[in-house]
Amino acid sequence: MLAHPTHERLIALGLAGMAKAFQEQCASPDLGTLSFEERIGILADREAAERDTKRMATRLRFASLRHAACVEDIDLRAPRGIDRQLLARLITGDWIDKRQNCLITGPTGVGKSWLACALGHKACRDGRSVSYQRVPRLFEALALARGDGRHAQMLKTFARTQLLILDDWGLCVLTQPQRIDLLEILEDRNGNGATIITSQIPIDKWHEVIADPTLADAILDRIVHNAHRLNISGESMRKLSARNILDAD
Repeated sequence: MLAHPTHERLIALGLAGMAKAFQEQCASPDLGTLSFEERIGILADREAAERDTKRMATRLRFASLRHAACVEDIDLRAPRGIDRQLLARLITGDWIDKRQNCLITGPTGVGKSWLACALGHKACRDGRSVSYQRVPRLFEALALARGDGRHAQMLKTFARTQLLILDDWGLCVLTQPQRIDLLEILEDRNGNGATIITSQIPIDKWHEVIADPTLADAILDRIVHNAHRLNISGESMRKLSARNILDAD
C-alpha cells in the first residue's frame, strides 16, 4: 500500500483529521480486523472531530474572553446568593437564541466577570459566536476607530455577534460620544443578538451613569425589559483566595 502518497493527498485536500486517522490505521496491528466500512467511518469521524476542534478554537480566539472560565467550574458552595434555577437556564443558552439579555450585578470581586466569561465559553462550545468587551477599553477603541474610518465596521461586527459581553459597565459617567456609541450598539442588537452586561452599579442607578435622560431611556429600554437579572452578593473572591493562601502558609 502506498501509505505515504495517500497521506500527503489527504493533507493537500485539507483533510487533516482523516490524514491523522489514516496514519494511525496504517500503524495499527489490528487493521485487518476492521471492515472497509468501519475504517471509512473512523476516518470520517476523526475529520469531523478535527474540524469541530478548529471551529471551537476560532470562536474562542474571536471571543477573547478575559478569564479561562467554564460553567463546570462554577462554585455554588460560596454564599453569593446566586439563583441556581436561573443560572441553570442561562447555561442552556436558550436565551441567546431568543436574543435576550443577561444583567450580572454585584460588588467588586464577587465573580461577575468570571461568570460572564464562563457563559461565553459555554456559548462558544455550543457553536455560537461570542465577543468579550471591557467597556472602558471598548469606548477607547471606538473613539480611535471613529478617527481612522473603522468605526462603522466595528459596529457591524458587534451587530453580527450572537453573544456580546460588556464587562465593567458603569465605572464612569458616560460622555456624549460614548452614549451615542452605546445606543448604536444596542439598537443594532435589539432583537438580533443577546448581550451580557456586568456592573458594580445597581440597575436602578444606571440612569445616573448615562447622565442624559433622553438617551438613558432609549438605552435602558433596549437592555432591561427582556433581561435575566443575576445579582451576586458576598465577600470578594479575591480576598477569600488571598486569605486561603495565607492560611495555607
